[in-house]
Amino acid sequence: MASGTRRDERVRATREALLAAAERLFAEHGVHAVGNRQISEAAGQGNNTAVVYHFGTKVDVVRALIRSHAERIEAIRVGMLADIGDSTELRDWVDCSVRPVTAHLAELGCPSWYARFIAQVTADPALYPIAEEEFYGVSPSLRALEDGLNRCVPELPDEVRAERADMTRHLIVQMSVERERALVGGTRTARSTWHDTARGLVDAIVALWQSPVTREP
Repeated sequence: MASGTRRDERVRATREALLAAAERLFAEHGVHAVGNRQISEAAGQGNNTAVVYHFGTKVDVVRALIRSHAERIEAIRVGMLADIGDSTELRDWVDCSVRPVTAHLAELGCPSWYARFIAQVTADPALYPIAEEEFYGVSPSLRALEDGLNRCVPELPDEVRAERADMTRHLIVQMSVERERALVGGTRTARSTWHDTARGLVDAIVALWQSPVTREP
């Protein structure tokens, strides 16, 4: 029994090392530029087939990475949604869009690679559907979040709400990338903490959702 437990621990440690190496390499070089051999070597694995053995394809590695972060972000979001209940305040719902991500990044510490990794994935036409599938599979609260946001702006046409939801996602991801990159590089950041970064993002996104819609004459 003890030997089986030790083996399970070794397997778990190897998988975690492979995921950590993959995330860093994907963030720094792009998903398509990194091969399984590079991931294995970066994780300190002498066996170059370690990625295939533990995960399968590179896409399976991407899925596993997305899922591991999405689960932790979901836990934060669920707690925030419980706190706001049926709020009709737009800012409450924007908070629930932004702060689970920035809080998770704060928990990861420095260096982190998640923001740059997820930016690579969501910008890739082949990988974005996979990311969307994983996020909604792991994060059922996303539907409740979308419904709450939409209830706060009933006057917006459906296509405008969809467009602004995309803008919101891009702002959260790209501003997180900017701060994460600056922290890793040791350069100045606009805000001193992830908490303050979230406040600035929420201010901007609330204004985005409240901005008027220009109608064609």
